[in-house]
Amino acid sequence: MIGYERVKLGENKLWIGGYGPERSSHGAGLATFKRIMEAETNGEVTVDITWNIMDEGRPNTHLFELVEAGEMFFCYFSTSYQGRRVPELNVLETPFLFDNLEMAHSALDGVLGDRLRDAVRRSTGFELLGCWDNGFRHLTNRLRPVRDPEDCKGMTVRMQPNEVHEALIRSWGAEPVAVELSEAIRLISNLEVDAQENPLANTVAYDVHKVHSHYTMTGHLYGARGLFAHRATFDSLATDIREIAARAVREAISTQRSEASKLEVRLRERLESEGANFVDLTEEERLGFISASAPAISLAHQGVPEELFELARP
Repeated sequence: MIGYERVKLGENKLWIGGYGPERSSHGAGLATFKRIMEAETNGEVTVDITWNIMDEGRPNTHLFELVEAGEMFFCYFSTSYQGRRVPELNVLETPFLFDNLEMAHSALDGVLGDRLRDAVRRSTGFELLGCWDNGFRHLTNRLRPVRDPEDCKGMTVRMQPNEVHEALIRSWGAEPVAVELSEAIRLISNLEVDAQENPLANTVAYDVHKVHSHYTMTGHLYGARGLFAHRATFDSLATDIREIAARAVREAISTQRSEASKLEVRLRERLESEGANFVDLTEEERLGFISASAPAISLAHQGVPEELFELARP
């Protein structure tokens, strides 16, 4: 991509993308960024959006390749996928790290977020612009109600490719199936795996609700979706354009999080009206899951500075 200082402003175009429906909280975030960038530059910077790259027959991970190559300005993506390259990000993969959304947002918008941004810069060609909210992840399955890790024994569970996630599922006595999203959707829809763990928004967006009738509100992992930008392009933006982009990102984060929170409520109401079986864990049952998850929690602490965990839970 041509450096922004070397072209006329009227020739500038940004490409951003993701892997979800246009009519979703993430789509709302992308649309907000586009609206503000184009409005505040009087249309001299235009923004093209690829709402869902999987609709083009490409895996969602192709977004990272496009951004790293400098073809796409930024994409949103679950931070777990960069855990191998940026070990500090694995602090966010710690089971039961955050108690609620307010705690998560405060940490990610504060010093913890600054430390993670620095770590991403040191280890990759990305600029972490901020984090969107993918909600808390819950266990869903097609077999039976789950109130205890014992109920998970024998289940095959799809999760994101991340060693902490895999250890978590094993700690519950289930068998992890770690695959990227497009393959996961195929396996779940064909009943080749029994369960998955996702926020309600993902469960519905990827049609998992059509084959899963049991929902256990474990809230075992918080889903942060980072906004990963091509750092060289971001750094080459003219100062005024970079300031506008930063404001557009802040507004996009606010919009996306608000929409995600409201959507979670609406989706539960909808799923219950369609006959879904929801299990809300008692405090004792939740503690049982936390206790069983000890091996995964311990693994998450390995290779991550302990001060990051302190920043996550001030």
